[in-house]
Amino acid sequence: MVMFINILGFGVVVPLLPFYGQSFHAPPWAIALVFSAYSLGSFFGEPFWGRLSDRIGRRPILISSISANCLCYLALAFAPNVFVAFAVRFMGGLAAGNGSVVQGYIADVTPTEERAGRFSMLGAAYNVGMIIGPTLGGIFAHPGQGPAGFRIPLLIACGLSAAAVAGVTLFVRESRTGGHSDDTQPSRWSMIGTAARNPVIRQLMALTFVVGFAFTGIESTFGFWSQHRFGWGPRDIAVCFGITAFVSAICQSLITARLSRRYGEARMLAIGMVITVVSMALQPFSVSGPWAIALMTAIAIGSSVAFPNSGALMSRSIDPDHQGQIMGLNNALGALARVVGPFCAALIFSGINVNGPFVLGAAIVAPAIYLAVSAGRSARKLQEDSRPAPLHS
Repeated sequence: MVMFINILGFGVVVPLLPFYGQSFHAPPWAIALVFSAYSLGSFFGEPFWGRLSDRIGRRPILISSISANCLCYLALAFAPNVFVAFAVRFMGGLAAGNGSVVQGYIADVTPTEERAGRFSMLGAAYNVGMIIGPTLGGIFAHPGQGPAGFRIPLLIACGLSAAAVAGVTLFVRESRTGGHSDDTQPSRWSMIGTAARNPVIRQLMALTFVVGFAFTGIESTFGFWSQHRFGWGPRDIAVCFGITAFVSAICQSLITARLSRRYGEARMLAIGMVITVVSMALQPFSVSGPWAIALMTAIAIGSSVAFPNSGALMSRSIDPDHQGQIMGLNNALGALARVVGPFCAALIFSGINVNGPFVLGAAIVAPAIYLAVSAGRSARKLQEDSRPAPLHS
């Protein structure tokens, strides 16, 4: 519930960002930077907060990081120009790079065999927040008034973050019964080496980067693409995001965990990647708004099927005392992808072809199918190697 409230505030803002940047009369590359600034901050914040939560606990990190993000929404509502907006978004991403903390919390309190289902429920909370959030943003935004026309949605996001802080303070118990001192906890560089040597973690991190690069590149330019193709405005885009998030939430809450238990996490991860690639490749051929919404929904379904299983596979391969650190490094790679992806997509959209982000996305996600299959094989091999040898008479 706390994650839902926090993502609700996030969802209010994200679909409006292209138009918010445009209200400052900023060029496309500057708008892409504003969109990416949050992820750039998360790139630095995720490993830091994850490592710190391993040491001092998940709860205090959640309270402090969401509180800081609340203040950043407030500052963004009154940003005087696009450069200040970029700085505020960067600080917001730095403060709110707490996905690894939430994932670490779930891994702390969940048996290994149930983690795919629990990560699915976390994804469902995310998507339900992304259903209502864009709708609120679309209703209360008034692009014709310039930057001031986005002030009410940003203040709503600020209030929702404050509510999330209250929820953590009142209802969330600490999941870490012990921690490490700074002297015994491995450094970030040591954990990077550990992750690079582990075949499962290494391949899943590569998958996180390429899929994040493609998806956020499409997400950041979708507003302009739909405006070019169908004459859509903020409210139409909000409806599209709401529909895709609704279907994704249903998939994650009712379907993903069952499929994972029946067919295995690695197989469903690969199937999710196939759905994502095909949907991205078909989007340039959309002949109408409903077709575009259907294909965006299919992309979201592919991600909904894939990523809970990716998180579950990764958590199996991590020492329980370092869940936050490794998840933080993985999320940092995802954040880096969300920085580079929108920037590259904006250059392709404005300089080459409006359909370019979808073509590029399908081309770079296709190898992720192999990464998913290979990670599954490596996970099975590691599991077999860790079993005790049979006793012989």
